[in-house]
Amino acid sequence: MGFRLSAFFGPVCGALLGALSSPLPARGCETALLLAIDVSGSIDEGEYRLQTDGLADALADPLVVEALVGGQDALAVVQWSGVGQQALVLPWTRMTDGGTVARFAAAARALPRAFAASDTAIGDAIAFSAAQFAQVPDCRRHVIDVSGDGIENAGSSTLFAHRAAAAQGVIVNGLAIESLGVTITTFYKRYVITPKGFVITARDHNDYPRAIRLKLQRELTKPLG
Repeated sequence: MGFRLSAFFGPVCGALLGALSSPLPARGCETALLLAIDVSGSIDEGEYRLQTDGLADALADPLVVEALVGGQDALAVVQWSGVGQQALVLPWTRMTDGGTVARFAAAARALPRAFAASDTAIGDAIAFSAAQFAQVPDCRRHVIDVSGDGIENAGSSTLFAHRAAAAQGVIVNGLAIESLGVTITTFYKRYVITPKGFVITARDHNDYPRAIRLKLQRELTKPLG
């Protein structure tokens, strides 16, 4: 049974959200990318910090910054765990310049954990994340980036959720964090990603920073030729 860290999470994240939640500009954007991060019971505190630091470092990558600003893209972050445990922890923010990207990265690095010691409801995480795109209707592409180290063990069907997202025009990509073998990668390929999506594998949590950087580059940069 999980618990929500509201006493700590609310005040700290409220300050972060206040700094980032100014109204989005009227100009259209290329991609709205929602980063859905696993904070279920299989993620310990050290592994959680590898994820937040890895994301922040990836957002400082020059190729990623150039792509985000060039597309006037929008970013948001969701943390997810068991049934009823999904939270929009960083709201949609338009990447209008390098300074905005840097501030978003700093906020991502400082995020407290929303949930702990609970199940892995990937289907619920996808459904919750897909609903957030109503706030960014002017973005041409809607993409969910789901990262996690476990397979579904609670909540609604992951397969049904990814099919519903695809019907909504949302692309779901995956970052599978392995420990032994390719069990998580196989599950993500079969049940999590949409037909136009892809999976990047991290060999373990220590490999997450490399994998998330590669994943953002692939999601945001346009192929040559």
